[in-house]
Amino acid sequence: MGGGPADGGHGPVRGGQGPASRNQGPAGGGGVPGDRITLRGLRARGYHGVFEHERRDGQEFVIDAVLWTDTTAAAAGDDLAGTADYGALAGRLVAVVTGEPVSLIETLASRLAAACLADPAVREAEVTVHKPQAPIPFPFDDVAVTIRRARA
Repeated sequence: MGGGPADGGHGPVRGGQGPASRNQGPAGGGGVPGDRITLRGLRARGYHGVFEHERRDGQEFVIDAVLWTDTTAAAAGDDLAGTADYGALAGRLVAVVTGEPVSLIETLASRLAAACLADPAVREAEVTVHKPQAPIPFPFDDVAVTIRRARA
C-alpha cells in the first residue's frame, strides 16, 4: 500500500491524501478531474517596477500559467469550446503585461491570475511571473513570484 522507500516514501495513500489524489486537481476529492493546461515561457515587454528606470525603459517578463479545468467534454467532442483556449489566454496575459504598469510583480501576478479565471472553463490558476532583468546588483538567474488563485 505504500509508505516505504520502494514507492518513493510518500506514505500510505488513504482518504484522498498522497500521490494517488494528486490528479484530482487542487481542490481534491469530489471526483472532479484534475486536468491541467500549462503555458510556459510566454514573453512580453512591460513597464513594471518600483524604480523610475523600470517604468521608463521597461523589460521582458516571462509568464508561466497552469490552468485547472475539466477537459472531458472537449476531448470527447474534439471541440475547443469545451476547454480553455490557451491561444486566447496568451493574448489576454500579454495584454495584462503590456498594459497598466504596477510596482510589484506580486500585483502583476494577481492580475494575470484574474485574467486566467475570467475564462469560465478555468477553476483554478497558478501563475508565475519571472523578472529575469530585475534590478539586483549581484549575479542571479531569475526572480519569480508564483501565486495560486481559485474561483470563489
